[in-house]
Order: sequence, then C-alpha cells, then structure tokens
Amino acid sequence: MISLRSLFSQQLAPLLGLDIGNSSVKLVELGQDKDARLVVEACAVLPLETGWIKDGNIEKFEEVADAVRRLIKISGTKTKNVVMALPPSSVITKKIVLPGGMTDQELEMQVESEANQYIPFPLDEVSLDFCILGPSPSSKGDIDVLIAASRREKVQDMQGLAEAAGLKPMVVDVKSYASRLAASRLIADMPDLSADSIVALFEVGSLTTSMQVICNDEVLYDRDQAFGGAQLTQLIVLQYGFSYEEAETKKCRGELPPDYEATVLNPFIESLVQEISRALQFFFTSTTYNKVDLVMLAGGSAGLPGLTAMVTKYSGFRCMVANPFKGMRIAETVGKKKLALEASSYLTACGLALRRFLQ
Repeated sequence: MISLRSLFSQQLAPLLGLDIGNSSVKLVELGQDKDARLVVEACAVLPLETGWIKDGNIEKFEEVADAVRRLIKISGTKTKNVVMALPPSSVITKKIVLPGGMTDQELEMQVESEANQYIPFPLDEVSLDFCILGPSPSSKGDIDVLIAASRREKVQDMQGLAEAAGLKPMVVDVKSYASRLAASRLIADMPDLSADSIVALFEVGSLTTSMQVICNDEVLYDRDQAFGGAQLTQLIVLQYGFSYEEAETKKCRGELPPDYEATVLNPFIESLVQEISRALQFFFTSTTYNKVDLVMLAGGSAGLPGLTAMVTKYSGFRCMVANPFKGMRIAETVGKKKLALEASSYLTACGLALRRFLQ
C-alpha cells in the first residue's frame, strides 16, 4: 500500500496545498477562525522555467526543489506538512462494488485482487490506495469503493521533492480531484443552482485546458485539450519579437504595446472560446445531456477581459470565473489586491489545502 499514509488521507493539523504545474508552483495554506470561517493564511506563486516540469514529470529536480524552497520563504508560512497532487494522466482510478461487512484486512486484500484487473503493470511497482464511497445504490448490501493507483516512482518523486524542500509529505492527491473539491464548495454556495445542476469546469493551464462536467459532486465527463495560456505568450513572441521569458513577464505585468489587445489578445480569446464551445459539443454528442447550467472557468487565463461574456454569447450558457477564496477571510499578511487578480489560478492549490478540513 502507499507509503504516504493515503491518497485520500484527511488532515486536521496545519497543512500546505502545493500545486506543481508545468509553468509555476503555487502554495495555499488555510486556517479557521473562532467562527469556523475559513482563513487564507498564506498564498504565493512562483514561475518555473520552461522544461523543468514536462507532462507532470519533474525533469529538473534540484531547480524545482529550489523553487519550492523560495516559494515557502516568499509565503512566510512555518507549516511543514504538505499535500501535493499528481496529474490525472499519472493515476488510474476505478470505482468498484465490493461486499459490505468486510474487515479492513479483508477489504485491502479484495482491493488488491480487483486492482490486478485494471492496472497494466505489476502491483509491486504501484502505490495503491482506496476509499469507501458508501453503500452501493445499485447493489443492496454492497459498497462502492474507489481505487486509485500510480507508478510508485511518480509518488516517490513527489515525496522526494517535498523532503528536499524541507517539507513533510502527508498526502498525494489527484489534481482533478483537488480542483473539483474547491469548485464543489463554490457550487454548493450558489443559491440559484439546484442540487442536480450540471456545471462544466474548465481549467485553462499553460499547455492544457482540462474540462470536468460535475453533477452532485460526480464527474459526468472529462476531457483534456492541448490549448492553454502558453499559446498567448507564443503569439506575443511572434508579434513583437520578445524572448519567451520577456513575453511572459510583460504579459503578466500588462506592459505590452498599445495594439496588443486588437492584434494578439482578442484573437487568442476567440480561439479559447472556440475550444471551450467545441469541448461542450463533444460532451453533448458523447452523452445524453444537451445543456449545462453553468460554465466555470479557472486557471491563469480565466480572467482575460471579455472571456466570460464571449463564452456565454457563443455557447448560450451562463459563465463565471471561479474564485476559490470566495467567502474566506484573507489574513493581513496576504496581499489582497494581487490575490484578487490571480485567484482563479489557485483552484487546485486551494482544493489541496481544503483537505485539512475533510472529516
């Protein structure tokens, strides 16, 4: 079984959510005040150089470990316990039905036996875990169990990176699970959405846009598209002749030429909207559904001016940008203005930090 305690472990002690992406590392620490209101205790982001992380694999270990150390210093946190996550492509998940009433040992043995059917490599090369979801609605007396498995080397890379940065790895999660946890909190607090509302969550990353369609915390459909914010940076490079790093810096600081919006930004937004609309159509043609109640955008490009309005115009569905910190109190040590601008990019990191409060 997995050596880090659990892929689905639950922590009440102070805990950092650390999201390691292709282009940046992000950190979130959440606490609670005396009124049980969530508090953003620490929050920070640090860019990574191109190629340090590739397809979820750590290619430059020492450089990334140093970036995490600097991120911790920037954030000001003293917490050492950390929860991290692997990309969905690195984790095999499967929901199975097992007989109820088994002991923990019997359940573990049964899970390992079932896992052999779904995992295409030897179990001794795997970090395997499971979570009981509850009574099976389709089989009386049985239980639904979620199995999660990843190559052990992937988990050990995460563990080693945390330890190299002076942290204590407690949980290895799945990125899509973490972002869904943060999004579900927002959905639950929206009075105009019913219990059976269907929400299409799009996370626009640097290289990939991930889509999850959620209903009652269940995933109806998911899909990844090779389109992200890095393409906007590349368009800036082609238009103005900057280096990639210079273009990324100027994009983030808003220091681009006067014609940037018309010649570069607007065409990129149109392309992004087309990708989102195409993904929704794939969902409709692949399932029995023909509408969603809300399109929710997250990621570094989610807050681009006019994006939500254009998504609504072309898709016909209401669209909003996800702010995972909505309803939370922001500690005085956290820069509120910067956080407000970047909030949607912290969805996964916030979901990881929320693991602390799962009961």
